[in-house]
Amino acid sequence: MPLYDFKCENCGIFDKWRPLAEADTPVLCPSCETVAKRLFSPPMILTGKLRLKGQENREPQVVKRSEEPKPQRNREHRGGRPWMIGH
Repeated sequence: MPLYDFKCENCGIFDKWRPLAEADTPVLCPSCETVAKRLFSPPMILTGKLRLKGQENREPQVVKRSEEPKPQRNREHRGGRPWMIGH
């Protein structure tokens, strides 16, 4: 659901989550309950790197395994054609 900005003439600007199908239907102000007008707001598009607070220059942690993983065994099929089951 998108977040839309609305402006009440009495109370000011507020935002509200609304389904896309109800984008153009009137909205009542949460405080004075008068009909509010929807404002245009540009979409928020994230490009590039997104950094969170406190994680600006952190190095990734090195994970050490106590054992090496075992290699997978190759399975051998003996017999006719495995793709022709019951034919």
